[in-house]
Amino acid sequence: MSEKIFKRYTITSALPYANGPLHIGHLAGCYIPSDIYVRYLRLQKRDVAYVCGSDEHGVAITIKAKNENISPQEVVDRYHGIMKESFKKFGISFDHYSRTSSPVHHETAGQLFKDLYNQGEFVEKETEQYYDEEAGQFLADRYIEGTCPNCGYDQAYGDQCEKCGSSLSPTDLIHPKSKLSGNTPVLKMTRHWFLDLGKYTPFLKQWILKDHAHDWKNNVLGQCRSWLEAGDGLQARSMTRDMDWGIPVPLPEAKGKVLYVWFDAPIGYISSTKEWAKEKGIDWEPYWKDQDTKLVHFIGKDNIVFHCITFPAILKTHGDFILPDNVPANEFLNLEGQKISTSRNWAVWLHEYLEEFPGQEDVLRYVLTANAPETKDNDFTWKDFQARNNNELVAVYGNFINRAVVLTHKYFQGKVPEKSSLQPIDEEVMLALQSYPDKIAQSLERYRFREALALMMDFARTGNKYLADTEPWKTIKTDRERTGTILNIALNIAANLSILSAPFLPFTAEKIKAMLGLKIFNWENAGQMDLLKAGDEINPGSLLFQKVEDSTVEKQVQKLLDSKSKNEEVQYQTDPVKPLIAFDDFTKLDLRVVTIIKAEKVKKSKKLLQLTVDTGQVKKTVLSGVAEQFEPEFLIGKQVTMLINLAPKKMAGIASEGMILMAEDAEGKFKLLTPHESTNPGSTIR
Repeated sequence: MSEKIFKRYTITSALPYANGPLHIGHLAGCYIPSDIYVRYLRLQKRDVAYVCGSDEHGVAITIKAKNENISPQEVVDRYHGIMKESFKKFGISFDHYSRTSSPVHHETAGQLFKDLYNQGEFVEKETEQYYDEEAGQFLADRYIEGTCPNCGYDQAYGDQCEKCGSSLSPTDLIHPKSKLSGNTPVLKMTRHWFLDLGKYTPFLKQWILKDHAHDWKNNVLGQCRSWLEAGDGLQARSMTRDMDWGIPVPLPEAKGKVLYVWFDAPIGYISSTKEWAKEKGIDWEPYWKDQDTKLVHFIGKDNIVFHCITFPAILKTHGDFILPDNVPANEFLNLEGQKISTSRNWAVWLHEYLEEFPGQEDVLRYVLTANAPETKDNDFTWKDFQARNNNELVAVYGNFINRAVVLTHKYFQGKVPEKSSLQPIDEEVMLALQSYPDKIAQSLERYRFREALALMMDFARTGNKYLADTEPWKTIKTDRERTGTILNIALNIAANLSILSAPFLPFTAEKIKAMLGLKIFNWENAGQMDLLKAGDEINPGSLLFQKVEDSTVEKQVQKLLDSKSKNEEVQYQTDPVKPLIAFDDFTKLDLRVVTIIKAEKVKKSKKLLQLTVDTGQVKKTVLSGVAEQFEPEFLIGKQVTMLINLAPKKMAGIASEGMILMAEDAEGKFKLLTPHESTNPGSTIR
């Protein structure tokens, strides 16, 4: 192995918002990958601190509380308990799972803010911020929605567009509206403390784009590059907010203000480490301040900017802390071909899975790892869940272990038989399997968990094929000694498989370990073919996996469809009606039918199409965020409705000279507004 072995490892997973339970998108995004990596490190006998906790200060919490007419504290208390218990039952092996409402976290975050303040790192200034006149309060970033100026997505937040991943400021949004009242907010002066991120651009460019150009994932580097090399560069970002829920800004002149959640939340990793170290009676500081500690953040792609730009800038500014060695972010997981939606209940919830599939935690871990969205968005389907379980875990992995154990009990009274003279097939399989631990380790060290899992299953397939080819159930009739050799090798393959499986299938690995009475259980000994010795007694076998029937899959799919239908009927509502306008205001809008004469995708944007339209007078360029729903060729020749006198707005470096009007359905898909029959380009809509 060429990877550097550090003295210790600090591993974090993104703090989940305590405003709802966990679903498979969360698991595939960062919790299963981080747990695999940590379990592997522990098998390597490395010093690891694996920390996480509930993020209890996000605006999502206050929105949930407002919708349910309860206090934010009631919301976080409920979901913190649900998430912590679900993680434990599912086998996510955190060393410590904390919460950002803890006194240690408040103290840690407040002190770090004061340290930066005393160093003169904050710029204090009065700026205009959106204010909801009806609600009577300033609006935090996530209380504002509008159209993303970069991709045209019309449900972007005030701090980020979750469609294209762009980092935003509320004033960047086109057509902003308050999530409290649905009204258009007004700008009002308020005072805040800003961190000048632009100041750290040279450092960030060197650290990310040069120092880590070859070991960070391409999706992470790509997002970072888009921010660092953008025309306007990184902008100063406020680290405080006008809210009454969160960590109070520790300055006497900042009454009524709290720390920005993305200043406070990542510090939760530090405070969680402090609590863990105190429980163990050790010093927490080496895990965050010693250069011989490897810090790795596991996150989803929507958190890249905060973990690669904002948090490292804060740590670098402070000066006492190490920076992350890697930030292996995954893309998004879809469900049955559609985006996971908590509001529409289009999700597989972890706590429900644990109730409905008792003892099958490893099956979900296996499927989500085999289909992990490591380099692109991927899709979970119940049919794939069934196929991977039945064709791989049951038919290959489980079948191999079961046959090796059952045949040993049948022919040798449950004792590992002697290994006598070897045949070429024995030597070949033993030699082939010796290389697997190192190959799997190399994939794990590079955060290629799908690849590592595939190698582990190849190991199981090799063992299964060995038994099928040597046929000990036949050789026992003529050559007991040969049968003993075969089963000795098969049992040692099984022992190795339990070690190599432990990061991915921890519950299954423990069952095999107990079944075989395996005393040696670490990565250093994996690959050795004498983990079990002649005469060792093994316990009776039991089935490791159960076949998933068609009826089970059909039930789960129908559950999703029923839930979706119910939520669309009960919960789907049209947007609030905007305030009344005078007729004279309406007459200022120039709505026309135009013909699309050219359409092409915008480079470096997955969402935007660049359209050239015939207005009947001149040709105009319009950008529209529909690239994921319409192929450019489909739109050419179509007549659509356009707001023709909208002031030009730059998106992705291209000036858009108007807006194509669309209708959005309950699933968030856009529909073209077209005339029922062909008309002349430029026809006015009255």
